[in-house]
This record gives sequence, structure tokens and C-alpha cells, in this order.
Amino acid sequence: MKQRKIRDAAWFPMAAAICIGVVLYILLSRFAGIWAGIKTFFGFFKTVIMGCVIAYLVNPLANLFFGLLKNVKKEHTRKLLSNGLAFGVVLIFLVFSVSILVPQLVESIETFVENLDGYVASASSMLESFGISNRVIDISRFVASSETILSDLSELISENAGELISLATSTGKGLFQWGIALILSVYLLSEKENLKKGAKRFLKAVFGEERYHGVSVFLHKSNMICSRYIVYNLIDSLIVGSANAIFMTIAGMQYVGLISFAVALTNLVPTFGPLVGLVIGGFVLLIVNPVHALIFVIFTLALQFCDGYIIKSRLFGNSLGVSGLWILIGVIVGGNMFGVIGILLAVPCVAILILIYDTYILPGLEGRTSARSEE
Repeated sequence: MKQRKIRDAAWFPMAAAICIGVVLYILLSRFAGIWAGIKTFFGFFKTVIMGCVIAYLVNPLANLFFGLLKNVKKEHTRKLLSNGLAFGVVLIFLVFSVSILVPQLVESIETFVENLDGYVASASSMLESFGISNRVIDISRFVASSETILSDLSELISENAGELISLATSTGKGLFQWGIALILSVYLLSEKENLKKGAKRFLKAVFGEERYHGVSVFLHKSNMICSRYIVYNLIDSLIVGSANAIFMTIAGMQYVGLISFAVALTNLVPTFGPLVGLVIGGFVLLIVNPVHALIFVIFTLALQFCDGYIIKSRLFGNSLGVSGLWILIGVIVGGNMFGVIGILLAVPCVAILILIYDTYILPGLEGRTSARSEE
């Protein structure tokens, strides 16, 4: 009763606003230190977080195999088989990609260095055909010959041996962490049902039986948004990369594997990703064969048009309910705050924020407004 009287007092809204403003000022003025502390704290759980991410990404594939293995009567055996098949498919795909990509990468670098003088000459002649003389842009000043590049590269390696050793050590540490995270993800996926039961019990204890239903519905919708976005985005990138590889092979272009992989990888990034893939592939082909570069650019623009208006509309539909404006804002803000991870997760995060606003914030504000008007 006293609490209700305090809230109804005339000074309470102003006092609450001042307190909130003070707290926000303290948080914003010390945001760098607070954020550094949060990053340090979560850094101790980095491997666990990585394992959770892997398990979450593999879970849709495991559910697919679980549905296909209807003939297996024992549920425990069915879960083990579905999880094993899911991780097996992922590992086979990774090994297959590396086995194709690494040899092509080495071969491409060797071919590029061997034919560098010819590439420079063809680029210079192309500039001259556009009326740009060597006095304006003299490529030979940047790259005299392939021997010069190799000697400069060897000198650079010898001068930065310590940094390279540190980089190799950190890379090995990162690969070891990913290996541990992969093993942990296997255990997490096998204990999925027990983890769900524990989370359900915890949420009921925190929110109570009445509010638990609303919280569970919200979490279910958020999970559907994230899982659909991840699965459909991977399928879309696979389709775009495969179409690009088929076209480049038919056209007789070089660096098919590398450019198609770059196109598929950058297609995962919303809004700006396809443009980055276009620039990378076009630049590489421009040095090798300007005609192929022009054909590649035209085909990529046509492919992205079909991807945006046909493939993605078929895959995503209106399931996310996010406009292009909010996607662009989310990509910019997410990239500034969290880098590449923020860009990749911008779309599902924006979709979840819109869900929160439409489901909880806006109805609450409208309810308060209507209650005050009735009074």
C-alpha cells in the first residue's frame, strides 16, 4: 500500500528519471572499462561459448537426421546416430573444402607469381587503351618483376620472424581451442534434452508459472528466427557459390575455386557482402584477363539480382519481418560494436529486437496510455 502511494506521488517520476540518468551517465562514462571487464570475464569461457555455437549450428542438421531415422526404435540410439551423422557431415564438408581450397590456393599463388610480369604488361596495355599513360599510373614502379617480389617477401619474412612465430603460436592455440570446442559441442548436443529440462526449471523458478509461458514463447520465436536465418543463409550462399563456380568453369575462367569460395563466403554478410565478393573476384580476374573480369562482373550482378528477388524471397519469405532499412542500420551498428561477428548477426538480432518491441514494449506503452485516458 505504501509502495503504491510512493509511486503515485508527484515527485516519483522525476526522481526515477534522475536516478536512471545518473546510472546511464556512470555506465556511459566508464563504458570502455566496463566493456573490457565483460570481455575479460567472458574470455575465460571462450572455449565453452565456441562449443555452444558449434552445437547450435549443428543442431538443425541433427534434427533433420533424427526425423529421417524413423525406423530406429530406440530413441537413445536414434539420437546418437543423428548426432554422429550430423557431425560426420560437417567434418567431411570441412575436409573436402580444405582439400580442394588449399591446393588451388597454392597453385594460384604459384601461377600468379610466375605470370606476374605478363599480368603487369597486360594491365599497362589496358590502361594505355583507355588513354592512361604510364606517366599517370606506372604499374611497373610498384611491381618491377616477380624476382623483386620474391626477394622483398623473403626479406620481409626474415625481418619479422618473431611476429610470424607469435602468429603461428596463436594460430595453433586457436586451432587447439576449436578442437576442444568441437569435442565439447558433441557432449552438449548429446545432453540437449537434459539441458532443456534444466533451463525450463530455472526459468519457472525465476519468472513463476504465470510468466513462464510468455517467456518460453518469446525464446521459441527467437530460436526460430536465428535457426532459420543461419540455415537459409548457408543454403543461399551454397547456391550462389555453386552457380558462380559452374559459370566460371563453363566460361573457362581461372581461379574458379578461390573466387567461388570468396563469393560464397562474402554472401553470408548482409547488404555489403555480395559487393565485396564482386570486387575481390573482379580485381583478380582484371589482372589475369580483363574480358573475363567484365563477364564476371555482369554475371555476378545478374546472379545477385536473382538471389535477392528470387532465391532469398523463396527461402526466407516474410519469416524474419525485417525491412532493408533496419538491416542496414543493424549492419552498421553491429559492425562498429562487434566487428565481423556483429555484421553476421545483425539481421537476427534486429529481428529479435523488433519482436521485443512489437510484442512487449509497444503494447505496454499503449496499455498505459489507454489506462491514463480512461482515468
